[in-house]
Amino acid sequence: MLMMLMLTVIILTICIIIMLLATFLSKKSINDREKSSPFECGFDPKSSARLPFSLRFFLIAVIFLIFDVEIALLLPIIVILQWSNLLSWTITTMTFLIILLVGLYHEWNQGALDWAH
Repeated sequence: MLMMLMLTVIILTICIIIMLLATFLSKKSINDREKSSPFECGFDPKSSARLPFSLRFFLIAVIFLIFDVEIALLLPIIVILQWSNLLSWTITTMTFLIILLVGLYHEWNQGALDWAH
């Protein structure tokens, strides 16, 4: 029991030393004004809140969220395969992927995925 306690204290001491070293060594000497501000979307947080918002930025953010949620929905589909009916699983997965691909094609045709304008 005493050996386990000593081992735990040694491991915690080593972890604390490594964390302190990492904290001191990773400090930046130059503080960037944009990185120090709470917002990194290109707006000055101290300016007027009534400035026009970039619709392109909003659309790209929404598209990112859609594809992020899509990945979160696709990953469990692989795990569910072993417990579900193969035909039902295939139809559901293909329907989901077709809807996503049609949406991607629509966004591409509308020009929402053009980054440089």
